[in-house]
Amino acid sequence: MPVYVMLGRDGPRGVELRKQHRPAHLENLQPLEDAGRIRFAGPLLDPEGLPFGSVVVFDADTLEEARAVAASDPYVKAGVFVSYEVHETKVVFPAG
Repeated sequence: MPVYVMLGRDGPRGVELRKQHRPAHLENLQPLEDAGRIRFAGPLLDPEGLPFGSVVVFDADTLEEARAVAASDPYVKAGVFVSYEVHETKVVFPAG
């Protein structure tokens, strides 16, 4: 199954909005986690340790499916992210 990366960049109210929408964001990702399709997920941190974006690396059947996953994320819908991208990637490490 192909691997995709979603990279979201917070808007100016990102820290504030994250607090409001984090439970829904995690709930939205739970089905992928339950299916073993998340390879990595977490915030991007600035030098002070505050989140300014997020990265989610996950398996999906197609780019269209990966884009639909990203578009359904509450951080996208609520405007936490000012922008986001979804790209297919290739796992080189860990080898196996």
